[in-house]
Amino acid sequence: MNGEINRLVHGFAAEHGLHPTDIQALAAIMDTDEPMTPGRLRQHLGLTSGAVTACVDRLERAGHIRRVRESADRRVVHLHYAPDARSAARSYFRPLAAATEAARAQFSEAELAVVLRFLTAMNEELGTVGPGAR
Repeated sequence: MNGEINRLVHGFAAEHGLHPTDIQALAAIMDTDEPMTPGRLRQHLGLTSGAVTACVDRLERAGHIRRVRESADRRVVHLHYAPDARSAARSYFRPLAAATEAARAQFSEAELAVVLRFLTAMNEELGTVGPGAR
């Protein structure tokens, strides 16, 4: 499943002249509950400041995001997903949503609850494994 989703992400990235990491950044910017800053994005992606700057520059040049300076403190920059870019992503990933719904429809609510419990446990366990752990 992860491989197939990555295949779609790589396809979207290639079509838009982006890197797969840029797509992870877009998802983080779109899904955040509070304004995303370059610093928070760096922490989320585990990248260096320079790599995040290059990523944000690519995303802005491609029209996917815009940088907005905070009015109270002009040093603070917030990253916002561009409305036109959101519709392009929705259009591209609509088949993924349809496939997800088709697969989900094959299971009862009780079965889905077990799957959710399993996936949650897997994410928690994987979150404890660091690079190079054996």
